[in-house]
Amino acid sequence: MHFLAAMEWGYAVSGLVVGAAVGLTGVGGGSLMTPILILVFGIPPVAAVGTDLLYAAATKSAGSAMHSAHHTVEWRIVGRLALGSVPAAVLTIAVLHALGVSGSKTNALVSDVLAAALFITAAALLFRKQLLAFYAGHVGRLDARRTFRLTVLTGAVLGVLVSATSVGAGALGVTVLILLYPELPAARLVGSDIAHAVPLTLVAGAGHWLLGNVDFHLMGTLLMGSIPGILIGSALAPRVPERFLRRAMALVLALVAVRLVL
Repeated sequence: MHFLAAMEWGYAVSGLVVGAAVGLTGVGGGSLMTPILILVFGIPPVAAVGTDLLYAAATKSAGSAMHSAHHTVEWRIVGRLALGSVPAAVLTIAVLHALGVSGSKTNALVSDVLAAALFITAAALLFRKQLLAFYAGHVGRLDARRTFRLTVLTGAVLGVLVSATSVGAGALGVTVLILLYPELPAARLVGSDIAHAVPLTLVAGAGHWLLGNVDFHLMGTLLMGSIPGILIGSALAPRVPERFLRRAMALVLALVAVRLVL
């Protein structure tokens, strides 16, 4: 009984820490929560991903509502991303089902893909300025048709990554949107990315739920910690240098990725 109570507190504290990280940086939900569930609490990778996806859908719904109220969501971008991400999420869930979600092969695959996604996310956080400079110097501004196609393609890539690992909607999504829509304010791109994460994580999470990969009791306990965590992180964000936060997050994600593959 005492052990179970300690686990409950551990879940809530994890939600608090991850919520604060998301509030501070705008990223880190899937990147941190899924590895914590796997490495700290011993949750099977597929179940950790499924639970985290619906957890993310709930938390990002609140964030999306807030951004929408402040008119910092570009709904045309949300629609373009969803055009690629939602079908890709459904296809990814079908592939996981075909592999046999309860088998060791699927769990090993999810762990490997998660590690790769964490490395990519860490690189996007750490080298965002260099990526933007390289893109501006070698690609420049795209025409409307290519921007549309690349946005849909970005959505498809995020749909696969998020459905398989719950990672990618934050740092990767925002970085690509900055490249594709340099004329838009950063706040509007962040708001659009968060709004897009809602249908993506909801569809992917629903798929995992149908496959039996969601622990709703665990999800509720995580949300009890994450909601105040997001409020705390959002309040502290203006007082903490963004460069420090980005580097710290990148280091943590890289270390977690290494631990997953060892």
